[in-house]
Amino acid sequence: MAAAGLGLAASAQEDCLHCDGPTETPQEGFEWEIRILGENGETPGLSGWTTFQATAMDELRTAMRSMERETPIKGIIRHRVYDFGVGGHTWTLREIFRAYVDPAGAVRFDRVGK
Repeated sequence: MAAAGLGLAASAQEDCLHCDGPTETPQEGFEWEIRILGENGETPGLSGWTTFQATAMDELRTAMRSMERETPIKGIIRHRVYDFGVGGHTWTLREIFRAYVDPAGAVRFDRVGK
């Protein structure tokens, strides 16, 4: 507090350019999730996390194909980034893809707008 009053305190963003962030996990990744659609709303299904977008898409595609064809599902891929100085140091999630199974059984991806 005193340093801030004297103009000696740097911003949280500037301070964190020199800190390591979360050491137990990478600072960026992609999480995928299957949502099972039902009369009472959506329930979580299979999910996973990886550091590569292409791997997340492959894992989601495989998981969606393993589900029973009659089960109504949708898939979601979120980009997960560790943000420094944004309301405290925290993870930010942004949905980047939605996936669905077409009538032929292929998994299709739609990019979610910014």
